[in-house]
Amino acid sequence: MFKAILLQAAMVLVAAAIAATFFGMRSAASLAIGGAAYLVPNLLFVVRLKAAAASGRASAASFFVGELVKVAATVGILVGAQMTVPDLQWIALVVGLFVALKANLLAFLLKN
Repeated sequence: MFKAILLQAAMVLVAAAIAATFFGMRSAASLAIGGAAYLVPNLLFVVRLKAAAASGRASAASFFVGELVKVAATVGILVGAQMTVPDLQWIALVVGLFVALKANLLAFLLKN
């Protein structure tokens, strides 16, 4: 699971570098914030899931509660970014979120 998160981070960083090259640093920062809005809660979810599995307390209910917390944290980060980051570029932010979300598809394709 950590490999998938590393792949997500790598794809977001590459996309941010491309955005910086063609559209400037504001776009790159917005894209990175969008990617981080998915990466950070996802990383915390994986750490929590691994800890629960190691202690033998993993259950379907705890998995779904973790997913709910992950979605709420993602929305919270996006709302917090809107409130605190001046000149946030929403298209770049959504592209960063999309890149992080679609990195899972690439991880699935690279698995074999």
